Amino acid sequence: MKLIIKTFKWSGKILVGFIVLILLSGLCFRLFASKPDPPGKLVDVDGTQLHIRAEGKKNDLPTIILEAGSGNDTDVYHWIAEELKKNMRVVRYDREGKWFSEPTKDSIIPEYYALQLHQLLEKNGEKPPYILVGHSMGGPYNRIFRDLYKNEVNGMVFLDSSHPEQWERLAEKGLFNENQISSLKSFAVLSDMGLLGVYNTISNPKYKTDDLPKDCQIRKFKLTSYSGDVYRRYLKANIINNDILLRASQSSSLDSLPVVVFTAKKQYGDSQKIWFEMQKELKELSTKGKHFYIDANHGSIITKKENAEIINKEILLMAETIN
Repeated sequence: MKLIIKTFKWSGKILVGFIVLILLSGLCFRLFASKPDPPGKLVDVDGTQLHIRAEGKKNDLPTIILEAGSGNDTDVYHWIAEELKKNMRVVRYDREGKWFSEPTKDSIIPEYYALQLHQLLEKNGEKPPYILVGHSMGGPYNRIFRDLYKNEVNGMVFLDSSHPEQWERLAEKGLFNENQISSLKSFAVLSDMGLLGVYNTISNPKYKTDDLPKDCQIRKFKLTSYSGDVYRRYLKANIINNDILLRASQSSSLDSLPVVVFTAKKQYGDSQKIWFEMQKELKELSTKGKHFYIDANHGSIITKKENAEIINKEILLMAETIN
């Protein structure tokens, strides 16, 4: 009996020591690991530092504004920006609280992001006309911007864009289900404690094959390991998502604005037909709408270089035609 008790005591000490070691390693990671540098610059907009990457010379062509989806950063547009900036001005940025941008202390209303983007563009010296390019939830954000600043937008491009009625028609509850929300909360805590960073450092996971350059993938890997801010922003996006979609639905017509819709073929399984119908409806928002299908999934439609080249040709054609 004494041997059993002694064994339990030693096992407990070893377990406690192991836990302390893990916590200390996480603390060391938080103390000594450095946050990756933003690839662009930070611009103050009403006390909030927003990350913006503006490239390419300003000329007679419209400026391209690249709006990312709920979970992505500026790097997701690498191949599109790299090619288009050879011909025109290209701007990509992180919405407040996302990736390299600070979270705002202001109350969030559906129009907030369009108003903030407009201020960001002005402070960075950008001038209309603009062509708005939006992937996923970037599409609804762009619809709100165009609704507020009609005279500044000369064209819109939807890249497998979200639709205001998508959750109801796809029979889904939102961006994340309950299990995913719980996981995001856990990742936020583990990342804040430095434990996620320690795990990633030890396990040295291979970077995802998403066709983006390695430096883009490393930057994302480091930022998601550094703190829980990225994961908390996912949760915030989940909360505001329905309000953004509802506000975007109020922009029910784009009149005769030049519009191009690109739809990814590989997704949604049995619900694919419904998704295609909604994509067609985006094209029909304008009397000058065009619709293309690309052999890709929701992410690779922009992260794969070959797909970006198809998209870039149409964007350049639109810019030159409407100029």
